[in-house]
Amino acid sequence: MDKLKAKISQYGRWASIGEYIVRVETYLETDFSISLENAKCLLETIGKEICDAKGRPLADKSSINGVLKNAFSVMGYTSEDMVTQISSSLATIGQKVGGLRNEIGVSSHGKTLDQLQKRNEAVNELTKCFLIDSIEIIACFLISLFEGEHISDSKERIPSYEEREDFNDYWDEIYGDFAMGDYSFTASEILYNNVIEAYDNEYKSYLLNDFDDDE
Repeated sequence: MDKLKAKISQYGRWASIGEYIVRVETYLETDFSISLENAKCLLETIGKEICDAKGRPLADKSSINGVLKNAFSVMGYTSEDMVTQISSSLATIGQKVGGLRNEIGVSSHGKTLDQLQKRNEAVNELTKCFLIDSIEIIACFLISLFEGEHISDSKERIPSYEEREDFNDYWDEIYGDFAMGDYSFTASEILYNNVIEAYDNEYKSYLLNDFDDDE
């Protein structure tokens, strides 16, 4: 979990979760149930710390799914934000991790030798890597958001009007200028400043038509 180690080394607040990382890595090959248990605890600790710091402490028995969703919520992400939609998917992974941990764990009940062997074979190497890598990504993502690091969202940058001079000239040749008393505005200016989505769609159509003409 090198990425997570590097992340927590940047912020002293998270130093104590290094103990979980050590246990996850130590038992990854010999007893995956212990690794998974500590990975789950790691996520819960990060989520609960964020909620506590934001003034919304959670109950000790909160599910990992609930912990993760609350952690994103207290950082100000609404249900419409892309980050929240991503967090819901991440929370689902967290829930599955909790379920798998209950399925293969042996700390609460004794098992026969045959049951222990089957438990050790229940998760293949590829699945182990996927689970641990997913947990590491979630942990790094949460810490980065909490610490105020810039994480790009899905919104595209709105181009300036001047960047599309060729299209503006093309549009103005078709529709001309519009007079409003002592003022006059080009058609492209009006479209850009009032309905940017329509302006963008027309620009894409212009590019497509221009491409077709070149073929």
